[in-house]
Amino acid sequence: MRRTIIATTLATALTLAACSSDGDDTAAEATTTTPPTTIPCPEPELMPGVELGDAELRFTDDCLAFVRTPDEQFEDLDGFPFAPNYTTVDGLRVHYVDEGPEDGEVVLMLHGEPSWSYLYRDMIPAIADAGYRVIVPDLVGMGRSDKPVEQDAYSYLQHVEWVKELLDALELDDVTVVVQDWGSLIGLRVVGDLPDRFARVVIANGRLPVVPEGFRPATLPDPPVLDPDLELPFAQPCDLPGLGCFGKWATYALTSPNLRASEVVERLTATELSPAEEAAYDAPFPSLAYMTGPRVFPSLINTLGEAPTNQAAREVFLAWEKPLLTVFGRLDPNLGSEVVQAEMRDYVPGAEGQEHHAYTDAHHFIQEDKGADLARRIVEFLDANPLS
Repeated sequence: MRRTIIATTLATALTLAACSSDGDDTAAEATTTTPPTTIPCPEPELMPGVELGDAELRFTDDCLAFVRTPDEQFEDLDGFPFAPNYTTVDGLRVHYVDEGPEDGEVVLMLHGEPSWSYLYRDMIPAIADAGYRVIVPDLVGMGRSDKPVEQDAYSYLQHVEWVKELLDALELDDVTVVVQDWGSLIGLRVVGDLPDRFARVVIANGRLPVVPEGFRPATLPDPPVLDPDLELPFAQPCDLPGLGCFGKWATYALTSPNLRASEVVERLTATELSPAEEAAYDAPFPSLAYMTGPRVFPSLINTLGEAPTNQAAREVFLAWEKPLLTVFGRLDPNLGSEVVQAEMRDYVPGAEGQEHHAYTDAHHFIQEDKGADLARRIVEFLDANPLS
């Protein structure tokens, strides 16, 4: 489906003179239009090494180029029986799981990189069965949602805007948001921008960092060039200073043709994924043509300093009196650390007195390692902090 612009021009009026039988001249005016002129959207600039292959290139009305993962990729996924739901955000189709009573209090759960709503499969039924409406979207570029193919289509603030549009499209208010990884950077910023839309917050291995305007904390290849010899950084310890380790991961994501979502999730869990679970994490990305979102996500750290920065959102949380819970996995040396958990736990007024927890045997994706117990803690938190 290519977006076209129809240009219509009015032809010059033609005056036709005819000689009548009585000799009078009769003038007739006629107007015609030229055939429509079709102006296609410009061809997108694909990332190096990407060929569309069987992927169908589509365009929004604003000529944003994207691909859509075929539905058959998601048939018979292990442990994921949920019916798909879709809405439109910025001209893109966005998928979300919607379980539990339609009139229940909303629990919105946001995933990160390179996962999708499948991450929450073990938690959705438990929270829905407790009487809450559970909504789990796939971020744009991930899961069953549409996937823009150009690197420049993605930025941190663009993801924030997409989630805000999702809230509007689904008419969500009094939301309890559960955030993890990039879902926390995005989701917590949305809460800071729209605090009246949210009732409670649950943070699981996440944070809301403030980067000075214009600062780019990671050094990345520009332009990225495919390098099949790179190894996934999480396969071995990384002792580079500062954000060097994260920059190494971002470089791998941008330039390795071997990036697989399942391998990343596997490296950052304490439990082992089954072959069926690995296949489910890889299902949204049948080729590199579909992987611009996960390839670009880590490098978005260099867009955190775009104006406006997160400073105003952080100040909202320093005065946040609504309930806030933190549940972290300590095996994650970065986002699971005591220092990161303390950023919200010890300084947000609404966090005082809550049953915060740190798993000593859970890694970055604690939804995989401790999904059932995490769901239990969230339900207890919801029940202990009813809406006033």
